[in-house]
Amino acid sequence: MLVTGASGFLGRQVLAALRRQGIACCAIGRRQVVEPLSGDIPSVDLLEEPDLESIVRNAQCTHMIHMAWYAEHGKFWSSPLNLQWVHATTRLVNAFCSAGGRRVVVAGSCAEYDWSYGYCREAHTPLQPATLYGIAKDATRRLIAAQCRASGVGYAWGRVFLPYGAGDASPRLLPSLIRYFQGRTAAFGVNSQAFRDFIHVSDVAAAFVALLNDDAEGEYNISSGEPVGLRSLVIELASRMGADPSPVLELSGARPGEPVMLVGDNERLRALGWKPSIALDQGLTECAGGNLG
Repeated sequence: MLVTGASGFLGRQVLAALRRQGIACCAIGRRQVVEPLSGDIPSVDLLEEPDLESIVRNAQCTHMIHMAWYAEHGKFWSSPLNLQWVHATTRLVNAFCSAGGRRVVVAGSCAEYDWSYGYCREAHTPLQPATLYGIAKDATRRLIAAQCRASGVGYAWGRVFLPYGAGDASPRLLPSLIRYFQGRTAAFGVNSQAFRDFIHVSDVAAAFVALLNDDAEGEYNISSGEPVGLRSLVIELASRMGADPSPVLELSGARPGEPVMLVGDNERLRALGWKPSIALDQGLTECAGGNLG
């Protein structure tokens, strides 16, 4: 199994899930995290246009999960690096197909959808991304789907909604709330009228492993399917930490163009036998206990 992005927030969990199932893995990236299956696989920066055909051939993997992308919080939405990742991803998939790879699974994003619809279904909700990041992800999906079809390689694309859990970046919502409730930072506002789809990072990892199934073709939402009000999220987390949510709720955190609801239907993924195993109530308890790092 060839894995990219294995040192990232989602990638670490995907790698752990694969290894729990006894699947031998070879990770390529700027930082190596596991030993390669065979040959000498060096550290690789996919944006520097390395000799991917040789690297993939030496890895001798029939399946690949590609998680790598630029994801710096607050900056990835409009970064020109998104365009470089389109090129790097298509080069990687092309090299993998040329080397005899049989199956490709790639991380997409809920940002590919037209968020004005609120509830997103793979075959029904229009793909009208509002950010450079979303446009780049959607363009990549179209390109590699065509590549895989032309090569007779199996392909699945997982549109990730709002993951949280161990390893979450400190500027993201839950770690930021936790630091405030611990008295370490100033209060900040949230869009308390909004509803979002939060899914535990371990369930995201299990979903990507499920997409390795030969019956999984095309696009799949990786989501809880449950709308959660940000107001209630703040109140619940504050309660677990013995803190007062009022200063956060009294501040406005709504941003222009932000949807009231963003939730993903997950019936396609459930049909493969996957389902979320960690409810938000359990996840918040884990986060409040200091298990985000």
